[in-house]
Amino acid sequence: MGMLPVAHVPAFCAALPGESREDLAPRPVHGAAWSPAAPTPVAAPKLLAFSDEVAALVGLTPETRDSEQLLAVLAGNAPWPGARPVATNYGGHQFGNWAGQLGDGRAILVAELQGPAGRFELQLKGAGPTPYSRRGDGRAVLRSSLREFLCSESMHHLGIPTTRALSLVGTGEPVVRDMFYDGHPEAEPGAIVCRVAPSFLRFGHFELPASRGDLALLSSLVAFAIETYFPELGSPGAPATRELLLEVARRTGRLIARWQSVGFVHGVMNTDNMSLLGLTIDYGPYGWLDSFDPSWTPNTTDAEMRRYRYGGQPGIGAWNVARLAVALGLLLETPAEAQEAAVEAYRAAFEDEAMRRFAAKLGLGAPGQPEDGVLVDDLFAWMVEEEIDMTIFFRSLAGEIVKDAAPAALPESLRGAFYRTPSAAHERRACEWLTRWWHRTRREGSDPDELARRMDAHNPRFVLRNWIAQEAIEAAHAGDLAPVRGLLEELRRPYDDDPQRPVTAGKRPDWARRKPGCSALSCSS
Repeated sequence: MGMLPVAHVPAFCAALPGESREDLAPRPVHGAAWSPAAPTPVAAPKLLAFSDEVAALVGLTPETRDSEQLLAVLAGNAPWPGARPVATNYGGHQFGNWAGQLGDGRAILVAELQGPAGRFELQLKGAGPTPYSRRGDGRAVLRSSLREFLCSESMHHLGIPTTRALSLVGTGEPVVRDMFYDGHPEAEPGAIVCRVAPSFLRFGHFELPASRGDLALLSSLVAFAIETYFPELGSPGAPATRELLLEVARRTGRLIARWQSVGFVHGVMNTDNMSLLGLTIDYGPYGWLDSFDPSWTPNTTDAEMRRYRYGGQPGIGAWNVARLAVALGLLLETPAEAQEAAVEAYRAAFEDEAMRRFAAKLGLGAPGQPEDGVLVDDLFAWMVEEEIDMTIFFRSLAGEIVKDAAPAALPESLRGAFYRTPSAAHERRACEWLTRWWHRTRREGSDPDELARRMDAHNPRFVLRNWIAQEAIEAAHAGDLAPVRGLLEELRRPYDDDPQRPVTAGKRPDWARRKPGCSALSCSS
């Protein structure tokens, strides 16, 4: 068996002040960016899922995969060689309201490893309480841990910036959760997911010291971020801070445009869930659109306000960037101007990326022409009135682009995307749009077959629909991990056609419309 590599001192800890207290008692933490937080050992750890791809990314050899040492570390039963586990300190706006100190309540940074592509932080989520757990137990259940493991890998292979997942470990211990906060708690299997990223820095890391007027810690955090992750911005100071804000805004805009392009809904876009590096982080009550519905949110906590609905994500991204700008503005001479510039940079980046993505999905070239925005808007307006599966519709369009004439009737390939039979009026409207679209693609001057191939590269055949994930979760609860392994293989090739499978995974079945875990989820861990 291979030996585990010795971990580096996390750059976050080396550069920033931390607490000296070693206990895990919940408490307000001032003047420190992190606290020591050792994982709590579990009774009977079992490796349920593992990513060889991520292992290679962080520099682990194949020989280490089945070692008892690695399992002990991934379960929180032993420290990573050379590492000192910590939890980090941050705040955040939750559902539009300032929540104060939050911090890593059930995530523990256990190592930083040097891999072929650079340094990566490894966090154990669900490994026990930390000083930031408040009233929580720091644990996580299998269903949410499995969903995070699967979605991390799914988003990566869709080409969307994200944290990754190395492993999923069953703890052998029950965890009691009230899934829908309705007074019916149940014991569920516990699990720990090891998630991986160059950094887990969040908007909330900067918001907390700003809210407290702790300019020393805020300045240290900004200097650390610039020197470690954005060295091209120059030496820390007001000019680099302003450029940092603009770059984070642009990354965030591009990220959310990519979410929109595949119908992904994060579900809980609080500022403590926003990555400074423009990564998708903290997979909780997420989901992919089945029928195209801009008002849909998978989060039961948000069912009334629908703040984090699909159609609201672009605006929330701008709001969150403005909150970061308020925090960093304390270090700038003209904070109002910096905030305005950041929001404008976000909007410009979002609009450009969204137009490029949807133009490419429709075979219109990237970037698209100015009038293409009208074509896209008209499509969305029509899709909203019908119950149309977004993934199937876009994937099926490539088959129409290669035809020698615009469709005279609604093609059978597209009828498969409808959840109900369209009216005659809607069929006429569909044909009118398809005719405009077909003639627009001919102006590209490219071979239609080549355009179809490009479209397939931007329109996934397979996305992690909630009902598919739920089936794998239920099988895992019963001890059958084969569906999880099969699902991982599908997630790793979302754009590829497979002659052994249909073009897509199919529409949402009727039984999944209102089933918990399929139609709606909570923030419950």
